[in-house]
This record gives sequence, structure tokens and C-alpha cells, in this order.
Amino acid sequence: MQEKFEGLRHKNEVLILSIESSCDETSIAVVKNGREVLSNIVASQIEIHRRFGGVVPEVASRNHITAISNIFDEALATAKVTKDDIDAIAVTFGAGLIGALLVGVNFAKALAYSLDLPLIAVSHVHGHIGANYISHSSLTPPFVCLMVSGGHSAILKVDDYYDMTLLGTTVDDAVGEAFDKVARVLGLPYPGGPEIDRLAKEGQPSIKFNVSSSLKNSLNFSFSGIKTAVVNYVHNKTQKGEEINKADIASSFQECVTSELAEKAIRACQQSGIHKLVVAGGVGANSRLKEKLTENCQKENIEFFSPVLKYCTDNAAMIGAAAFYMIKKGIGLADLSLSAKPNVDL
Repeated sequence: MQEKFEGLRHKNEVLILSIESSCDETSIAVVKNGREVLSNIVASQIEIHRRFGGVVPEVASRNHITAISNIFDEALATAKVTKDDIDAIAVTFGAGLIGALLVGVNFAKALAYSLDLPLIAVSHVHGHIGANYISHSSLTPPFVCLMVSGGHSAILKVDDYYDMTLLGTTVDDAVGEAFDKVARVLGLPYPGGPEIDRLAKEGQPSIKFNVSSSLKNSLNFSFSGIKTAVVNYVHNKTQKGEEINKADIASSFQECVTSELAEKAIRACQQSGIHKLVVAGGVGANSRLKEKLTENCQKENIEFFSPVLKYCTDNAAMIGAAAFYMIKKGIGLADLSLSAKPNVDL
């Protein structure tokens, strides 16, 4: 298998079938040369989990099992290819819900074994970065990446496709987690991030919420404090019988958090001397964050890149994009001992 893997490094056209099942989306894609998406099928479980106010891991796993075979057939049909046309199988092995990940990993291992194809193990985090290669055909490293998702808040210096340095990270909650918890206390449905974004447009940032000032001179983040501040604000208002303006709370919270993210991302570009900023992860879909990053990058003469909306959230196309550059670098080849991991290094 190593010989086949090495052969792909020098092949002009590489067709990758990629699988993503880290949370509550079952997705399979066919991606050519890391940039061209021939198909990207996503089966979302949002409506299933909305009644619970968040993802239930066991329910997610069972629905992945139910969906994945049909999604595979649809991905091939949409791409107008057969199994024999595929050069490699790529799969998200972490980070995520262990049960959900195992569905995708085991399906990928079975495919790779039955088709005698290389199996590429891809980090979910690297997949989110790869979403930008699909959306922007001209994007190449080096760049600074603002990684913002439900599980990660970090700033990375990407010198090459797989040569990365962590410049800053969260010391407590990831920003996506903070969005979801604030949405929950406001009584908004799952998923909370888009609901906060929508509601904030109806309000004003009139309430003074702050992030931790202890990290102001670093590129690290802390969102636990502001999350707690919002929770306490709502509880205090409720106990006093006072009116709660949910739109103003959403707007004030979002304004504070996006300002922190944008300011530190721009500072990271300035300190590293790299005038190219990429945003990755589900929170990258937040409209206010994109507005601030766009405005600030224009002021500082920094190129700004973000994935188109459908590639911001979890999908298999981004995994195929990341896998292509792993192949070209000669890394990521896995065997049938591959297992899922709930956490992976950035």
C-alpha cells in the first residue's frame, strides 16, 4: 500500500472519496486534486437533535449508521464516477464524538480494504482549513488562520500545507461552545450560533459584557467569563421580574466576542509579518465576525479569505481537500488499525 500511496504523490489527477461523521452530519464527498468538488452530500441531523437542545451522542451515532451507505451511493452518482475511479479514501478520525467518528472510520476502513486503496486519516481541524482551498482556488500558504468552531478557538501560523505553529488558543471554552451556551440560556433552539447571529441583528450592543482582560497582551482567548456574565445577567433580571431584551443581549455578547477574535487575528498577522488571513470553522459563518474581519483587513492591507457558507460547517469536501495535500506531502497513510480519537492536537 505504501507503493500506491507514493504513486499518488506524482499523479496528475487524484480523485479522493472523503468521509466526515465527527458530530451530527453524515457527509461523503468526491474531490479532485484538493480543489474541485465533484460531489458533497450532507445528511444533517439538526431537526432530530433540536428537540433535545443539543447533540445526543448515541442518537447521532445511530443516525450515522442508518445514513452512511445511502450517502455513499449518492456521492458517487452525483460525481458521475464509480468505485473504480477512486484513488484514495480519506476520513475524519478526530476530533469529535467518539461513537459518531467510529461510524465513519469503520466505513472508510471497509472501503479501503475492499477496494485495495490507500486510507488517509485526516484531522477535523485541518479539514476546516482545507475548506478555504475549495472556496479560493488561488489560496496558498503562508497565511494566518483563525480557527473558530464548537471545539476549537485558536490562531495558527500556516507556513506550508502541513507546517503549522500554534500562536494562541482558548484557555477555557471554545467560542462555538460559548455561543451555544448563551443561546440556551436565552431559550433559543439548537444550533445556537446561527440563532444568536439572527437575533443580534434585531438588537443593539447596549449591554456591557467583557472578555477576560488578563489575556489582553497575548493571542490566547477566554470565553468562559463572558458566558457566565450573560447567564448571571439573565438570571438576575428574571429573579427581579424585569424585562429581558434577548436581542440586545445577543447583540452585546456577539459584539464583544467577535471584537476579541478579530482584534487578535489582525494582531497575529502584524506580529508574524504575514498579510494573509484565513478563517476556518463553523463560527466563521457568523456574519458579524466576517464583517469585522473584512473591515479590519482592508484597513491593515491584509488579504482576507473565508469559506463559502456551505463549507464553513462540517462537510466531507473539506476533508478531501486536506487529504490531497497530505498525500502530496507524503503523510497521513493509515492502516486497518486506525481508530477514532475524541481529541487531536492542533
